[in-house]
Amino acid sequence: MAPIGIVQSCFSTRNGTPRQPLLVPLARACLVFDSTRVPPASLEGLEEYSHCWIIYVFHLNTDLEKLWKHPSKSKFKAKVRVPRLKGGRLGVFATRSPHRPCPIGLTVAKVEAVQGNMLLLSGVDLVDGTPVLDIKPYLPYCDSIEGAVVPNWVMEKKSLYSSPDELKSLVKQALSWDIRSVSQRNRPHNNLLKIGSGDASGNASDLDDSQDGEASGELIYHLILDGMDFSYKIDGNGNVMVKEVHISSAISFGNEKRCNFLMWKDKLK
Repeated sequence: MAPIGIVQSCFSTRNGTPRQPLLVPLARACLVFDSTRVPPASLEGLEEYSHCWIIYVFHLNTDLEKLWKHPSKSKFKAKVRVPRLKGGRLGVFATRSPHRPCPIGLTVAKVEAVQGNMLLLSGVDLVDGTPVLDIKPYLPYCDSIEGAVVPNWVMEKKSLYSSPDELKSLVKQALSWDIRSVSQRNRPHNNLLKIGSGDASGNASDLDDSQDGEASGELIYHLILDGMDFSYKIDGNGNVMVKEVHISSAISFGNEKRCNFLMWKDKLK
């Protein structure tokens, strides 16, 4: 199969790219279609959908060279290590690992706009340069399956939220308020940038546990919600921008007494 387009993503390397879609709503990408294969008219009507499925190739997969050999010589592993199982192995088809017998990925993204032979997306988990094989509109009535179940290890995080979309709404609600401390809010923004850039007039002790100074001159704040560490910044106009999302090392998910959504789903309407 030949790609029909290439992704121009805000993520330039695999390291730092979210492992799942929609976790970082502001993660944008432009899908540029090959106009010799895909006439612009092919995209007409797509802007009426909120989301779309993207079928793509794991082009940076470190196992690609093995896949092109004869099957008997590929030595491809049937099981992969799963981060949530702390290195435990599962059959590759029971995971979303990029190391697959056929390096094809599936993700969902928000449709922001269509222009000519380009599609602007957000909430992506795609690295720059990803070749795309196909896109399809997301249909809630058949793509979202009520009552679908997953293994317990998938819910290991003991989340109180049923889906990434619900967690995303929580983050938006929390960050819509200025949750910084009084001292952080009262400190002039320019002074924060000096501290963040390591200016000699700044004092590193002024940075508390909820903020980091970066060499780029940006001051990064942290919000830990539902066991996830959301790194964000606030510009001089008060606009909040989420930069990265990571599993928080400050939260231990090994505690079996932690509540989770499955315990309450029958009570939640």
